[in-house]
Amino acid sequence: MTPPDGGRASLAGRRLYLCTPDRPDLAAFLDACLRGGVDLVQLRDKHLEARPLVARARLALAVCRDHGVPCILNDRPDLALDADMDGVHVGQDDASPALARRVVGEDRLVGLSTHARAELDASIAEPVDYVSAGPVVPTPTKPGRPGTGTDYLAYATGRARRPVFVTGGVSPETVPSLAAAGARRFVVVRYLVEAGDPAVAAARLRRAVDAALAGLDDAG
Repeated sequence: MTPPDGGRASLAGRRLYLCTPDRPDLAAFLDACLRGGVDLVQLRDKHLEARPLVARARLALAVCRDHGVPCILNDRPDLALDADMDGVHVGQDDASPALARRVVGEDRLVGLSTHARAELDASIAEPVDYVSAGPVVPTPTKPGRPGTGTDYLAYATGRARRPVFVTGGVSPETVPSLAAAGARRFVVVRYLVEAGDPAVAAARLRRAVDAALAGLDDAG
C-alpha cells in the first residue's frame, strides 16, 4: 500500500490528529472519527506484543486508507516498517529520530514529542516531519508529566520550522484558547476515545477547530 498523498504523506491542511490505543472496536471507532473530520491517526498502545501490535496496526491502516488519511504507529520504527505504516512517532525516551528515520526511510513520516524549550530547540536539527508540543495540561495519557502551559505552546509554534501539533486536553471548549496561543494543529485523545458517539464528537471538535482558525484568519 502507498501513502494517501503519494510518497511521504503530506501534512498540509491536516489539523485534527487522533491518538488512540487499541480497542476491540478499533475499525468502527476509527471509521467514525474519520467520518467526523479527523485527518491524521496514530495508534499508540503500550501493552501489545510485537506481532499482535503489527496486526492491529495493519487494521488501523486499512481503515485510514479508505479515508485517504495517514496512519502512524507510536514508539516502534521497526514495527511501523513491518506494518507498512505511513510513519512513526517517537518520544524523548524512545528510539532517536535519527534512528527512526534510518529504519523507516525517507518515504514515511517521523514525528517527535517535545515538552520543553530545550527539546524543541534540539528538534530543529532532527530529521523529523513534525513535532508535538505539550501536554498543555496534565493528562492521564502521560502520567506524572506536568502540564507545560500555553507559554511553551507559543514558544514552540513560534520557533519550530515544522508543523506543531498541540497535545493535552484538546476539546471544543479548549480549542479557541489554544488557537489564540498559537496552535494550528491539534492532537485529541480522551475527548474522542471516551466519546459515546465518536462520529458526532469528532464532527463537533472539527467544527471548533475550523471556526477557531477561520476566526484568526478573519482577524488577520
